[in-house]
Amino acid sequence: MTSLRTNLAELQSRRTDLIVALGLAEAGTEVDASWISGTFIHIARLWPLVLLGKLCITALLHVPFYQQGNIGHALALSAMLLVDGIAIVAPRGARFQRLRPHHQKWLMLPMVLLSGLTFSLMLGPSLIAGALSRNLAAELAVALMAVSIFGDRRLLGVSYFLGLLTASLLHGADFAQVGLLISCIAVLMVAALRQAAHDMHRAVAFYQRDLRAQRSDRLLHEHERSGRGWFWETDRHGCIAYISDTLARTLDLRGETLIGRPFTEIVRPGDRQEGDGERTLGFHLSARTGFADIAVRAAMAKDERWWSISGQPVFNDFGQFHGFRGSGTDLTEMRRSQAEVNRLAQYDSLTGLANRVQMMRSLEQAVAGMNGQPRDCTLMMLDLDRFKTVNDTLGHPAGDALLRQVSQRIQRVVGDRGLVGRQGGDEFKILLPGRTDRIMLDHLARAIITDVAQPYSIEDTAVVIGVSIGISFCPQDGVTAEALIRNADLALYAAKGDGRGVYRFYSPEMHADAEDRRQLEEDLRKALVENGLHLVYQPVVSSKTEQITGYEALLRWDHPARGAISPAIFVPIAEDSGLIGPIGDWVLRTACHDAAQWGEGVRVAVNVSPIQFANPGLPSTVMNALASAGLAPERLELEITESVFLNDDDGTDSMFARLKALGVRLALDDFGTGYSSLGYLKKAPFDKIKIDQSFVRGAAIRGSRNSAIIKAIVSLAEALGMDTTAEGAETQDELALIRQLGCSHIQGYVYGRPLPAPDVLVQQHGQQGAILPQGFQSSRPERKTMLRTVAVHHEGHVYTGRIRNISATGAQLEGLWNVPEGTLFAIELGDNQTVNAVARWSREDRMGVEFTQSVDLAGLRAAPRAMAS
Repeated sequence: MTSLRTNLAELQSRRTDLIVALGLAEAGTEVDASWISGTFIHIARLWPLVLLGKLCITALLHVPFYQQGNIGHALALSAMLLVDGIAIVAPRGARFQRLRPHHQKWLMLPMVLLSGLTFSLMLGPSLIAGALSRNLAAELAVALMAVSIFGDRRLLGVSYFLGLLTASLLHGADFAQVGLLISCIAVLMVAALRQAAHDMHRAVAFYQRDLRAQRSDRLLHEHERSGRGWFWETDRHGCIAYISDTLARTLDLRGETLIGRPFTEIVRPGDRQEGDGERTLGFHLSARTGFADIAVRAAMAKDERWWSISGQPVFNDFGQFHGFRGSGTDLTEMRRSQAEVNRLAQYDSLTGLANRVQMMRSLEQAVAGMNGQPRDCTLMMLDLDRFKTVNDTLGHPAGDALLRQVSQRIQRVVGDRGLVGRQGGDEFKILLPGRTDRIMLDHLARAIITDVAQPYSIEDTAVVIGVSIGISFCPQDGVTAEALIRNADLALYAAKGDGRGVYRFYSPEMHADAEDRRQLEEDLRKALVENGLHLVYQPVVSSKTEQITGYEALLRWDHPARGAISPAIFVPIAEDSGLIGPIGDWVLRTACHDAAQWGEGVRVAVNVSPIQFANPGLPSTVMNALASAGLAPERLELEITESVFLNDDDGTDSMFARLKALGVRLALDDFGTGYSSLGYLKKAPFDKIKIDQSFVRGAAIRGSRNSAIIKAIVSLAEALGMDTTAEGAETQDELALIRQLGCSHIQGYVYGRPLPAPDVLVQQHGQQGAILPQGFQSSRPERKTMLRTVAVHHEGHVYTGRIRNISATGAQLEGLWNVPEGTLFAIELGDNQTVNAVARWSREDRMGVEFTQSVDLAGLRAAPRAMAS
């Protein structure tokens, strides 16, 4: 706008020059050098008519040129011919045309003035009567011819009449003649001024339009260069007449190579086009109707590109179609962003699996059937076991990496049989459409459990987790998505309650189990607040002196309505509900308080969960518990499992250092059952290794390899300067073996069951810290109690007996009286399974037999009345 005002002010300041210049211009045309040159050429071409008119009038008036005394007429004629000749010839010259407009103007005005002056002087005062009136008529006739040639260029007419007026005044014309000429000059001047003013306004308007056009042109070019859009134009045949260079560069082509080609060649005609209702681009081009924002796919682009095209048909004043003119924008990035948004809306960003929303939608579609009848499908709910421990110890980035690897394994196992999705956290879903064979589901679930349980490498650390699976069917277990999810969740809870790492199919009884679990969690919270939990203590005995060196604190819960509840039941509930932390702190404080009342040198061992160990405040909690109870630090032994080494970093080393700085002892619990390497033993400051009871029990049974494992662990501990404790010793032969293998301490039922805190004091004062072994003399394999009728073959006779209990190596039979020891039998267990046995003892109708070879108990079909011991 500032530039426009400046230019308008300049036009106003040069008003006089504009009036003169625009007086020479045709209405509605632009005033520039080329146009003015063209105007004077037009006048020069028609001016011979004026000269011819002058000569004809001169001849008609019989103007004397060669009489004596008429030399002035001859000179005037010569001057007229010279001036008019210059007016005819000069504007056509290249030199004249190269002059600036105002120079051309000032050259033409004098020539026109001299043309009128010389013509009037040539006529001069005639000797014929009435010559003045005839001369005036002749002059006016030629002047009107000249003015008609000038047209709107009225200033030239004014100049011509000024020449006539000047000559008339020199001839002494009368008042009437002079007045007439002055009147003509006045009329022409007024007309010239009015036309000049009108032309000036039109020029200003044109200049404004030109500025707007230039601004629009700059904006359009800037719009094209910025890449935000481009423009196109076609002729009446649909061929490209103009295309923006921006678009041509996008196609790796030059703009001129596209000119003349059909517009539809740059668009894929076969692709589905979107926008503007259901009408396509081809429809609008053929129907010659306008369109807006039609999405099309580029045909000539090397990669996939999408455009949004708008256009309008162009018609002339007679309604004739001239083509299309329009614009376009690139939709490629927007489409990619939209596709990414859609992907994020349907897929889990961490694992790439279907997310909760997509799984829910897919499940609803799988369930929905025709005519209101639900369709067959199967839903599997998966929850990772021990994932929370990994996440808490290794950190969330490691947990995310583990989830990605788990998702890849699950997807690999399922393949194209179903849709795998992540529900959130460490929960996954598998949707199997259609009817699925139950045997195939068994194989699939087992394969998933096996694959997920294989070790992972996370940040150069070996990690092992598990997975539990709950399965529900449509329509047997529900006809809606919500019902299937709820029942699969119940089956999943049942799988986790049955030891984890297993799968369970939904059954209606699981509703009661889930409610029971929920009620137990609520009661456990109440027990923690109302001191409903208590500790018992199992003695740890020196293998050499049989003196009690310490006790392990074990958590117990006596439910007011259900009685004693096993830790195997309520500890997983505490872990899942987040109560394990507060319960662990309570156990630590209580154990320290009880141990403070024991004899000097008797230690107390307290289990520390991985969640407690990962808490930076653990050393402060331990120190406060010791200080509150007045217990010496060396009398507290913290038992830590191998799972804490999942996060084998500076934080783990720092925690060990802080705990050792307090003076407490550290024991590695459940050694050999974890999933870490032995590398941590090089730097972890343990004082003791506890050998898990799974290696101790049955170690004395013939053929067991457990004794070799125990011996290797003892040798390792001795080499590292650590004590060893064998857990779970129950029989005299196990005790003898443990001592023989060199274990420094023993813990198990062979030295008694865990005792309440008051009984511990009684035990210490009554036996002066010594304790004697008790229990069975020897170990025996696990037995199964059952009532089954069997056929007993002996020397060709068949007897009928009943099995009371059975193990892999023997059984107790009843129904045969007073059988001599050493008698050989063949016992038909059923299903064409026969085993040879030897009688080892007999009392009345009962006897014990030993099998000559081991029996696979899992292969025996239980009788209707069979029950597990």
